[in-house]
Amino acid sequence: MTHAPRTARPRRTAEQTRRLLIAIAMDLVLTRGVTSGVAHIRLQEVLRIAGLTTGAAYRIWADQEDFQRELAAAVIRCRIDEPTASTREVVCGEGWPEHLDDVIRRGAERHMATFAPENRSEVSSRIFLAALALRATAQASDRLIAASRDRHERSIAEFTAFYSEAMRRYGMRLRGTYTMTQFTTAMAALGEGFALQALEGLEHETVTRSAPGRADESWTLFGAAVAGLVREFFVPAAEDPAAEDPDAEAPAAESPQPAP
Repeated sequence: MTHAPRTARPRRTAEQTRRLLIAIAMDLVLTRGVTSGVAHIRLQEVLRIAGLTTGAAYRIWADQEDFQRELAAAVIRCRIDEPTASTREVVCGEGWPEHLDDVIRRGAERHMATFAPENRSEVSSRIFLAALALRATAQASDRLIAASRDRHERSIAEFTAFYSEAMRRYGMRLRGTYTMTQFTTAMAALGEGFALQALEGLEHETVTRSAPGRADESWTLFGAAVAGLVREFFVPAAEDPAAEDPDAEAPAAESPQPAP
């Protein structure tokens, strides 16, 4: 009786092994949460889950600490969708609302719902909260600082485009010398601040808000704060038609014309 020759399983490259081990470790972080950074995620445990030997890992990382720094940076950079995806879906997924206030209220409610206890098991929520917790300790490592800045800059760029689109749609323009990037940066700080409070277990308040021409409504405190930012940074375009847009590119200089 003859047997077919066994086909050797192709060996993983070092990069494939790196990605496999980081993916397993990230899953552990998202399952267990962030505790003193990622110090509770041990390389030996990750290797055991992957069915690999110690040598496979130490050809990639110098030691446990080197592995954990790369893991923390990977968690910070991780996204499952674009930064504005969930906001766009809830705000204008079925068409833009008639009033800007509805954009603000819906977007703020969606943001705060991310941190509600009943939603914290969702992958998107776990990734956001884990990344936020690790970013708070980024000063401990140049690698984490770089990862944090990459995440921040990408979010700022995408939300700046989204807010610019929304304000044009509702006939608003920036007040004075403010820029859209400054507004987006303030929004990010406000949203992340409330997210940190959620990590601390603090319940997010709702308030009753009155606005001209609208009945009293229940708003998140975050939404009311955003409405205040909007009033500070923007005015109706009709009120200031001659104002310059600080984020607009300056027109190209015309080439000098030859004298007649």
